[in-house]
Amino acid sequence: MKILIIHQFFPGQFHSLVCHLATNRLCQIVAIGQECQISIPLDKVIFKVYKPKNHSTTSLPLYLSRFDRAVQNGQAVMQVLGWLKSRGFKPDIALAHIGWGEALYFKDIFPKTPLLAYCEFYYHAQGADAGFDPASPITQDDALRIRTQNAPLLLSLTAMDYGISPTPWQRSLFPPEYQNKIEVLHEGVDTARITPDPQARLTLPDGRVVRPGQEIVTYAARNLEPYRGFPSFMRAAAEICRRRPHCLILVEGGDGVSYSPRLPRGQTYRERMLKEVPVDPERVIFLGHLPFSEHLRLLQVSAVHIYLTVPFVLSWSLLEAMAARNVVIASDTAPVRDVIEDGKNGLLVDFFSPRKIADRVDEVLDHPNHMAAVSGAAREHIQRYYEVKNSLARYQEIITKLVNQRSPFRQEG
Repeated sequence: MKILIIHQFFPGQFHSLVCHLATNRLCQIVAIGQECQISIPLDKVIFKVYKPKNHSTTSLPLYLSRFDRAVQNGQAVMQVLGWLKSRGFKPDIALAHIGWGEALYFKDIFPKTPLLAYCEFYYHAQGADAGFDPASPITQDDALRIRTQNAPLLLSLTAMDYGISPTPWQRSLFPPEYQNKIEVLHEGVDTARITPDPQARLTLPDGRVVRPGQEIVTYAARNLEPYRGFPSFMRAAAEICRRRPHCLILVEGGDGVSYSPRLPRGQTYRERMLKEVPVDPERVIFLGHLPFSEHLRLLQVSAVHIYLTVPFVLSWSLLEAMAARNVVIASDTAPVRDVIEDGKNGLLVDFFSPRKIADRVDEVLDHPNHMAAVSGAAREHIQRYYEVKNSLARYQEIITKLVNQRSPFRQEG
């Protein structure tokens, strides 16, 4: 089977699937992206880089800047597709993340090849990330810009044969007329690898070694930014340190920006928050980006993990923390409620209330026996609903049915 995978930052959400398919000697995998962020032997995956033209968008109306970038991505991918086709490559199926315009012209090159689309997020002016913070209301101009930036997504939706979305809430954001072609299927969590470990040890930058059983609060994000609740977390961290003199707070994440507004050159949200709420650097320790092995140890030594997000895409780190049997305190926001039931497999909290976050940390650390049931339920939930083996099996079923030109919809009853 010839499988084509298109993802700007390959493999992205297809990581586990690519590793799984690469073990099948009957599968030929060709990938297209701007970057390759996985080490796979070239005899397993052929990776082709696409390079969009770097046209300036300063002369374009703001509404059209993202659309223009999406079209440039689509055109660049189309050139690679044409090159592959000219050399005799014809995929049996293509999988593509449709968020950046890369699949816009796929059907123009391979009209009969089924396209399985990864449908991560559809933008809204109300009810999602935009305008969630009352301190940053959106204008009518913002709302119209947000509507316009969905145009490349809509074009890709018309081309897909089937779609997957990682959570029910994320699926619900897509237009109703397309939801019947989109299945909720998370890429999954490897619960055999991500497990609790009472023998885990994590060495801090100053040489201290921490272990399970200590009062350790953890927070993890790709970058420390408002979309992942970093300001609320830092204000809560100061209060936690004041209340609990023996508590350590370990913070994983970089100083870049993934989703939030960019600051003036040279400024970071971490520096901004440290000016607002100075904390003891011996007790609030910033770890930067961690390799996965250390990220796992961070979760394994954690007594309570804090996860905050605006209504946006759900982070892998939340599910990983639950799989590691952490007690998770998470924002009471729509994507989180797809996973956590308050008091059963985690604790929900007001995204904007540092005091309530600190209160819930007290609740966890002061009642370890009660919280053992919560952390156990967290891991059981991930094993039942997010186990990567089950996700891969369903992916395989969908791919096989699409290749055979059959409907991949599950039969009811």
